[in-house]
Amino acid sequence: MAFTGRLLAVAALSILLSLQGLLRDSGAAFAHPHLPLHRIVRAGENDAAAAAGGLMPQLPPSGALMPMPDLSPTASPEPFLPFLAPAPLAPFFNNSTPKLSGKCTLNFTAVDKLMTTTAVDCFTSFAPFLANVICCPQLQATLTILIGQSSKQTGSLALDPTVANYCLSDVQELLLSQGASDNLHSLCSVHLSNVTEGSCPVSTVDAFESVIDSSKLLEACRKIDPVNECCSQTCQSAINEAAQKISSKDGALTTYTGSPKIDSCRNVVLRWLSSRLDPPSAKQMLRQISNCNVNGVCPLSFPDTSKVAKECGGTIKNSTTCCKAMLSYVAHLQKQSFITNLQALNCASFLGVKLQKMNVSTNVYSSCQITLKDFSLQGFCTESGCLLPSMPSDASFDRMSGISFTCDLNDNIAAPWPSSKQAPSSSCNKSVNIPERPAATSAQNGVNHKNLKLRLLVCLVSLVLVLLVQG
Repeated sequence: MAFTGRLLAVAALSILLSLQGLLRDSGAAFAHPHLPLHRIVRAGENDAAAAAGGLMPQLPPSGALMPMPDLSPTASPEPFLPFLAPAPLAPFFNNSTPKLSGKCTLNFTAVDKLMTTTAVDCFTSFAPFLANVICCPQLQATLTILIGQSSKQTGSLALDPTVANYCLSDVQELLLSQGASDNLHSLCSVHLSNVTEGSCPVSTVDAFESVIDSSKLLEACRKIDPVNECCSQTCQSAINEAAQKISSKDGALTTYTGSPKIDSCRNVVLRWLSSRLDPPSAKQMLRQISNCNVNGVCPLSFPDTSKVAKECGGTIKNSTTCCKAMLSYVAHLQKQSFITNLQALNCASFLGVKLQKMNVSTNVYSSCQITLKDFSLQGFCTESGCLLPSMPSDASFDRMSGISFTCDLNDNIAAPWPSSKQAPSSSCNKSVNIPERPAATSAQNGVNHKNLKLRLLVCLVSLVLVLLVQG
């Protein structure tokens, strides 16, 4: 049998055995008509080769994803023929010794647990799909806390440009040694400005505290209200006020919010706050603040909608043809990344307005049964997609079950069709009628919820095999 034929045979066998498991568990699945409020998506169910070393290859975020069967939420999958997987796919981590420069002044020991969390959040195979919501916000928080904690010894709230590159390289090496992607700087757009003073005239602890009412700033951000901060902006307003104040320390006129100078000073303010809070509290603050920006936009790239407009515009003559065009369009969105439930609302509104401007007046979301989950990544062993919780969350690693992250599961919530051609209103507007969406608390692990364990390791094996065949 040719090499290509053997690969196809192995992939087919994996799919066949997965289907066999699905049929075996189907009876138990029908016995539980009410889905849990959340599920835990796992990247693997067997760690027999977890200590062997080596990384799973990074999958392209825009590549075609092979749909795989869904599994019962009740049955715990058994170890799934790990010996069929090629050697590079078996282990999760390479456990290599990082090659550090020896020229970086950052205190990595003070944030060792934070580094481990970041490595798991940016796990090599999932990093492109979790970049917007989990990986990149966590990486940026880690860099900010590293500098903040190190300032206790150095007195500096910014790295010198001469050592900044060494430190960024060391961070990459440390994360890579724990299984993270080797492309984080590009994936998360990490630049020297993320760790240096940039154009901010204040970069030391003494200079900062001589200008800012530090007790007032710390009080505003010590404990952030996770529910109301994005609307009340209590901490964010205090941060912006401090950034404005130190930006004028050099005697220059106060610049506008969002300018490079204000952004640089805002980074300095965040580093100072991270030096006054313990690493877990600093991480919670930074992730909550960044999450307000994450949930406020739709991160997806929308291709041309002319075909949908052609089939669904004006008076729809053939609903079957219209829905076929609509579903084909949505399928392109489903190859991009995991998004949060609030991001899905923004994406649905954005696409709806885009279609309305092209003379699509019928609610095609309703007629074609488009749900919020349809805007998130599909194909990772689940046909229903995964909406990440709107509150900051992390992936987790367990030696028995591998990498996992939490998805909201509040049934299939219909995508809301915009009532006008205007841009979607902010979720802080109490008059806006937003459909019921997964509550933040539904994403938390609880003793009353059951976990839906997905055989993602099998899916990754089969997916990579198919990609090899296509290549």
